[in-house]
Amino acid sequence: MIARKDHLDSLAITILVFCCAFWGLQQILIKTTVGEVPPLWQASIRMAGAVVLLWAWCAARGVKLFERDGTLPGGLLAGALFAAEFTCIYIGLQHTSASRLTVFLYTSPFVVALLLPRWVPKERLHGIQWFGLAIAFGGVVVAFSESLGHSSRDMLTGDALALLAGVLWGLTTLAIRTTKLATASAEKTLFYQIAVTAAISPVLSLLLGETWSFSYSGYAWFSVALQTVIGAFASYLAWMWMLRHYPATRISSFTFLTPLFALVFGVALLKEPLTLQLVLALAGVGLGILLVNRRV
Repeated sequence: MIARKDHLDSLAITILVFCCAFWGLQQILIKTTVGEVPPLWQASIRMAGAVVLLWAWCAARGVKLFERDGTLPGGLLAGALFAAEFTCIYIGLQHTSASRLTVFLYTSPFVVALLLPRWVPKERLHGIQWFGLAIAFGGVVVAFSESLGHSSRDMLTGDALALLAGVLWGLTTLAIRTTKLATASAEKTLFYQIAVTAAISPVLSLLLGETWSFSYSGYAWFSVALQTVIGAFASYLAWMWMLRHYPATRISSFTFLTPLFALVFGVALLKEPLTLQLVLALAGVGLGILLVNRRV
């Protein structure tokens, strides 16, 4: 049996902050690399590389990936949802801005909080925790509020895809927690998701007419390498381990930090302006996360 905890301890919080910080940095990496490496082709390289790394990791640690344990249906479902989420994100970015997409994508914790308690009653949030979730999401909205004022029909299409991506992200978490995957190793849970995405992404890349190449600058390869080794392999594996041991509704609230880390890295690395909105957003998200993780 898995020793599942009912609250986040210092180890969990540390891992979550580091994961969200890197995912925020990863947005900057994708943004500065996409002009050279097309997005879905970039995703294809990342996921294929992560599959190889995960396979080597499992071989070294003796983790079995292909034993019959009843996880195949749930694993394929989680993999399909994960791949669909990334597809919506990449296609959505062709219709709307990254900042608008971010706001709609991070509705995912609400999907988890609304649906997961139907199967796992211990994951239910109470009044003050729902209030915290709303404050944290409000912080994200404040951070990106300037980009929400103007909406064309094309932008609304992208917004809809971003909202769908957020729902799919939440449903992926639901699939992991309510199927046989809940008893699988973190490695096997991740393998299903990145393997399915690695198989689907190249097909979608070709269908969208992206140009494939391996002749890129040193910076582009450094960016893709970081996204592969730390992003698609190490941080996602840590996230799967977290879902296996801690309440999904609590850890999902921490993902609100990711877009704000992206803005902070934008200020630090891209010399973007530090605004009062960002400061207020950070305070709001921090307060919201504290309330969500308050013991009741």
